[in-house]
Amino acid sequence: MMLALAGAVQAQSGWRVTKLPSGGRDVNTVYFADAKRGWVAGDGGFLSYTEDGGASWIERAIGTEHAVNDLYFAGKDTGFALAGGSIFATTDGGHFWRQSHNFLPSEFDGATPELYSLRFNGKKRGWVVGSASRDDKIINSILAITRDGGATWEVLQAPTRQELIHIDFVDDKRGWIVGAAGAILHTGDGGETWTKQTSGTTVTLYHVDFRNEKKGWAVGERGTILRTDDGGESWIKVESPARSTLLSVQFVSDDEGWIVGRGGTILRSSDVGRTWVEQESGTKQNLYALFMNKKNGWAVGSDGLILRYER
Repeated sequence: MMLALAGAVQAQSGWRVTKLPSGGRDVNTVYFADAKRGWVAGDGGFLSYTEDGGASWIERAIGTEHAVNDLYFAGKDTGFALAGGSIFATTDGGHFWRQSHNFLPSEFDGATPELYSLRFNGKKRGWVVGSASRDDKIINSILAITRDGGATWEVLQAPTRQELIHIDFVDDKRGWIVGAAGAILHTGDGGETWTKQTSGTTVTLYHVDFRNEKKGWAVGERGTILRTDDGGESWIKVESPARSTLLSVQFVSDDEGWIVGRGGTILRSSDVGRTWVEQESGTKQNLYALFMNKKNGWAVGSDGLILRYER
């Protein structure tokens, strides 16, 4: 079904506020392959895609009532979505989705798995992170690897039991994971083994973004922004103009970066993330995820909210 967008509000900074008819469901994740083709997903198994740069959206059933926590495309047509303990896959650009893997409580001592973030490097090798909980209490982390394009997954022993929330890779060897209690993990061997890095904070970190093997940023609770110039050997806390929880960070060039978070927070840096300036977002709703490229940007959030940025 084709969905037209509700009336748009133009904020001065180039962010344009629109709303998807998502039935009141929050939108948790956004991914664009190019300027025209993109996907958003969120609570209650909500998933929708556009082929015209967000002018119209087509809703697709994914086959779950769980919240979709992440969307990632490993190629033009090959994409993955995470919901509950399941990985859903598409091979036709997101028109049709099927459950490709389901992690069972029996793999985690009877605890319920919840997957948060997935990344692929190339066609074959991918990783997923999350948490296992019992009676609404998180009792362990989840970290798993595929070496065959998602056909099979092996659960690895992470060096922490904390909730693992987001993963990022810069090449086929080097990757980072962030999570609860200031956890930062690093791999230099393609995710086969992971070691802890010292973040210098105990707040939950929700998102990490690396431009190359040296320069990276992480964001989290209480307006926390961390940066590193040495691949995470040392992390430096950056002065933040926000006090709200920051949920997503992305750099579009070596200098220019963006952050979104709760309460409609949008921050921008033009100096490699050393200083950040609050932007006019035009909303007070929570913004959960961000996707930026050279010309356009997208932020998604509460109650079907979509913000589009045009230069």
